[in-house]
Parts: sequence; structure tokens; C-alpha cells
Amino acid sequence: MDYLWTPWRMAYIRSDKKPAEGCVFCKLAAAQDDNNQVIARSAFVYVTLNLYPYNNGHLMVIPNQHTGTPENLPTDVLADLMQTTNRALAVLREAYNPPAFNLGANIGPAAGAGIAEHYHFHIVPRWPGDANFMTTVGHTRVIPDTLENIYHELKAIWHRLYPEGV
Repeated sequence: MDYLWTPWRMAYIRSDKKPAEGCVFCKLAAAQDDNNQVIARSAFVYVTLNLYPYNNGHLMVIPNQHTGTPENLPTDVLADLMQTTNRALAVLREAYNPPAFNLGANIGPAAGAGIAEHYHFHIVPRWPGDANFMTTVGHTRVIPDTLENIYHELKAIWHRLYPEGV
């Protein structure tokens, strides 16, 4: 069995978290895209970079509707979330050609959700050896590109592959 170790999250897990004023994902849903690393939008969801990525190209697909669990989302929103996830996979394959992905959601704080009040879906590209010495022993993530460069590259590929939008 392989494990995805994330020791850098312990500082966050153990920290005293002050409640944010309003939901950060609801704010992103209404924000300007280029200022907030939003790559694409549909009627029901949007795609953004994770600001604390596990790997290069770590994306999140986030419904506009504020809820902490997918059971509260209508079927059309869930369908759009999965269709958009499929498109995000295609964009990441085009950009980085990763041999594997982790897909999923952490529902609730005990499951590891950093923002538990607003359901979101993670897409993490994976490569052999990406959880290496630097990450597991050195407690340092190695991301080979800046978030700004990743954002512009993925947004350009998204609009080339899907000119009609999400």
C-alpha cells in the first residue's frame, strides 16, 4: 500500500484557527478570475489553483453553492462538478502529462478539510517519487513552478481545449 504523507499539514491542524469573515470560496465565486487564480467557470462550479498545493497543478473544483457536503447539492450541480473535473484532468494531462492523479474531497474537519463549511473537490497530479525526502523528512514541498505561471499556463490550455467555456 502506498501512502500520501503530508506532514506540512500538521502545523495547520494544530494551529488555533480564527474564523474567517465570510466563506473564502463564496468570495472566490464572486471575484475577478485573474486576481484569484480562477481558471474556468461554469454556471454551477469554478476551477481554481490550490494556494497550498500538494503538487504542481493541484486544482480544486468548487461549487458556487455554499454547503459543507455534496448531499445538499442538486443533481445538475453534481453533474457539472464531475464534467468540469474531467475537463480539468484533460487540461492537466496536456500541461504536465502526469501518469496518475488523486481525486477526492475531505468532508468535515476530522477528514482533513481545511475549509469544511464549503464542499470542494481536489485534483492532484501525481508522479513516481513525488513524495520524496524533501517532503517526508525535510517537511518542505517542492513545487517546480510558481502559482502565477501555473495559473496562466493552465488557463490558456483550458481555453484552447474548451473555447466554449467549461
